[in-house]
Amino acid sequence: MAVRKIIRMGHPNLRRAARPLLPEELDSDELHRLVADMIDTLHDYGGVGLAAPQVNESVRLAVVEVPGGPTRYGALDRTPLTVCVNPEIEVVDPETAGYWEGCLSIPGLRGWVERPQHVRVRFLDLQGRSHETDARGFLATIFQHEFDHLDGRLYVDHVTDPTRLVFEDEYARYILPREEAAAGGG
Repeated sequence: MAVRKIIRMGHPNLRRAARPLLPEELDSDELHRLVADMIDTLHDYGGVGLAAPQVNESVRLAVVEVPGGPTRYGALDRTPLTVCVNPEIEVVDPETAGYWEGCLSIPGLRGWVERPQHVRVRFLDLQGRSHETDARGFLATIFQHEFDHLDGRLYVDHVTDPTRLVFEDEYARYILPREEAAAGGG
């Protein structure tokens, strides 16, 4: 297992649709190595999700894991490690909510993105078994963000107000304190 280099915005492979994994590729040593590398990479970079195109592998594969508790995204519920092969997503409720998204392929930036806040996710595991789960709130955003990578999209494509695309240090200096004060009633 190894930590892989994450490719950054501007690399052409981030803008290409990834190919589905074939049944004969599932449960292969090669796919298990890729997944193990992606998990190591996710943990090393401190992310909550990673799509295969971000490590320059153009296949429909993503991993999501939210440790729970306080994170750089705020306090989150724990989501165990989930490996999603050939995932599909369905909007259950189109009502949207916005979050300041970041991306390991776009280091140093944050952008305000509004997305549907209730989605149903279908995917295969490494043994080819089907799974379905409903996701709400920030977890719904995480799945949508990661699966966008599989279609060659980045969160910056969803930023509708360019004044809400900011550097992380400026976000921490100016925006986060205002949001924390507003949440605390101050």
